[in-house]
Amino acid sequence: MLNKQIKNENKKVFVGMSGGVDSAVSAYLLKKGGYDVTGVFIKTWQPDYIECTWKNDRLDAMRICAQLEIPFKTLDLELEYKKHVIDYMLGEYAKNNTPNPDVMCNKYIKFDGFLEFARACGARIATGHYAKINTDVTGSYLVMHVDTKKDQTYFLYQIKKENLKDIIFPLSNLKKDKVKEIAKKNNLYVADKKESMGICMLGDISMKDFLIKELSPKSGDVCNESEEIIGTHDGVILYTIGERHGFEIIKKEQDKNHSSLPYFIYKKDNKKNILYVTQDENKVLLSLNINTESGVMLKEVNSFVDLYKINENKVYKAQTRYHGPLHDVKIKINNNQNLKNSSLNNLSIKIIPENKKEFFAVPGQSLTVLDDNKLILGGII
Repeated sequence: MLNKQIKNENKKVFVGMSGGVDSAVSAYLLKKGGYDVTGVFIKTWQPDYIECTWKNDRLDAMRICAQLEIPFKTLDLELEYKKHVIDYMLGEYAKNNTPNPDVMCNKYIKFDGFLEFARACGARIATGHYAKINTDVTGSYLVMHVDTKKDQTYFLYQIKKENLKDIIFPLSNLKKDKVKEIAKKNNLYVADKKESMGICMLGDISMKDFLIKELSPKSGDVCNESEEIIGTHDGVILYTIGERHGFEIIKKEQDKNHSSLPYFIYKKDNKKNILYVTQDENKVLLSLNINTESGVMLKEVNSFVDLYKINENKVYKAQTRYHGPLHDVKIKINNNQNLKNSSLNNLSIKIIPENKKEFFAVPGQSLTVLDDNKLILGGII
């Protein structure tokens, strides 16, 4: 069941064991496939006020390793996680941006810190992500998973292309229901364990509750476009431009322009702790300072293809949020006089949507570009 296109010269593999079903089945498949497998639990930072879940997850990971008769290790990346995931996330919210902690967790923790640890021991790594790595004459690259409802390539775009040769996704050809079936059929200890729905590797806590604990925001007023108070919110920093949930509209009848359409946040006043809402989605786009006529600029771009080979006249597909719709876009590369010798840091990459009205991009979020199902590049809006 493993991806046949992955060469198996190095049979020594460290599997990131979260204590969940996906990583357990990944370890099982690798051992069955003849690999020299070691389970590794990655310990990350967790605040005192969150119920301690990592110890239970670690125990589940140990039980799976014992059941599969493979060695078990613990890798402490607490400091790295706090710096690159938590501090980054809080800093982005403080700047009114919408961060992607899962992207940074994958970039710095799973496919940097963990990978370097494995390499130092002469091993490659494997995780239970729903993605696929293909290899052709151009090298290795990511493609969307066969189970589109579980595909995680959007969160993996920051993996360095040169690292793909040392990464295995054992679930690359399996849908979620098949993974569960394998776990139950082989009586894996965590076969019936529910999926974690919280912040990446942090524990069972919602983003809003975490921000309330960390930033102690104060409730305030919600105003319409005429600056009339029509509702309340729990703290400006908890919200992002374009959101339509989490605040309360209590005086709809006083809003002269009120209709049955939802209210969207289009402006935030951090100093006065006021949210401004509208039912006009175009106003939201304008407030984001996104000129969809000229395109969306990307920073911290990671590319899986040689940029000089990108056809600026070709229409690609882009995602601006996890499991969001695929938009038709073109790629414009500025300062591209000598792309063969240019680094990504010296280039200005712009994504131009074909349908401006339906394209919605939020600063701080990630945008990925696909050529059919092949991930070409991604960056932060």
